[in-house]
Amino acid sequence: MELQTRKQIRLPGYDYTQNGVYFITVCSQNRCEWFWKKNVGADSIRPNCTPLLSEYGKIVEKAIQSIPKHYPDVDVDHYCIMPNHIHILISIHQNHNGRIISAPTISTIIGQMKRWASRQIGIPIWQKSFHDHIIRSREEYRQVWRYIDENPLKWELDCYYNHPAN
Repeated sequence: MELQTRKQIRLPGYDYTQNGVYFITVCSQNRCEWFWKKNVGADSIRPNCTPLLSEYGKIVEKAIQSIPKHYPDVDVDHYCIMPNHIHILISIHQNHNGRIISAPTISTIIGQMKRWASRQIGIPIWQKSFHDHIIRSREEYRQVWRYIDENPLKWELDCYYNHPAN
């Protein structure tokens, strides 16, 4: 029996410690809808979905917000927590001398955030890996920002939405 190989999702040869902006999407394990309170309709979602977060969602939010505390040269520019996935816009930047003081990779940053949230909740809550996209222009940055803002409003149209059985 041949073992299935995992698809390489990182950009080959790209240095994920270098300055840049990254759009990250992480799904919950088996796309379980753990992060919003139950029975919240898409029509009642606001771009700042904090009041609608479940207890798991609140822990995930704390994990996201703590990223810059652990990595001083990393900023969380924008994020949104959806019922079964999260979107984060992360910037890695240089210090005043033009060198990165501590150069974590995006994989290190996201892995640490996922581990912390799972430990707080007490069960593994994340799928393996995550999706990243390297932002290459200001216009693309604005488009991703807008997508993050509007994603909760379009939840039932989202590719991660689990359509209920009729």
